[in-house]
Amino acid sequence: MAGESLGQAADRLVVDVWSDVMCPFCYMGDTLLDQALQKFPHATGVEVRYHSFLLMPDLADDAAPVSPSELLSAKHGVPLEQAQAMNDQVTERARQVGLDYHLDRAQAVGTRTAHQLSHFAATQGKQHEMVRRLFEAYFTEGLNIADHQVLAGLAADVGLDRDAAGAALTSGEFADAVEADIQQARQYGIQGVPFFVFGGKYAVSGAQPVEAFLQALDTSWAEAAGSSGTVDSVAGTGR
Repeated sequence: MAGESLGQAADRLVVDVWSDVMCPFCYMGDTLLDQALQKFPHATGVEVRYHSFLLMPDLADDAAPVSPSELLSAKHGVPLEQAQAMNDQVTERARQVGLDYHLDRAQAVGTRTAHQLSHFAATQGKQHEMVRRLFEAYFTEGLNIADHQVLAGLAADVGLDRDAAGAALTSGEFADAVEADIQQARQYGIQGVPFFVFGGKYAVSGAQPVEAFLQALDTSWAEAAGSSGTVDSVAGTGR
């Protein structure tokens, strides 16, 4: 949940994850963490909490969608063909992880509203399912994840009340929660995503191999008695 302190809960290992729905490496990283948890003997004692991060904070939710290649080309000042080739490489890497990206039809939009839906889902115990559905909607289905009707439909897909989800988005009930996550990321010095913090201490940055996540899980589980409050790097950025 927004604004919660990093740390180890008394009865479980908490993994805090900062990510953005429009981040291709975040979807990969989440998938790799899931694969690591499938191999981790204490997985039932692990709680994963998702926190909002905006890769493109200046991209308004009500702006017209653009293609990821056009966005990448403009952001880095490279020819459109080069940006498309870069996205093709990302698509191939995603395929190796077991994901089906279609960046040629993805619609890049502001993601503040999608993050609000994640927080709404968290209040219903469905945050992980909601985050995964948002990733799939953006990367595979090419849906506009800033559109309230689309988002309400995605909420229904994971078993949430469509009308309640739509009302929460319309009212902006969870806008402050999104901002709190962003501010918390700044306080901890998080500058890129995905960023995983295990037990409030050990950090894994980027879409690392399953083995890196298993190492972090093993180490933090062994120190489940508490956290010093500092974050030590277990694995660096790997994108």
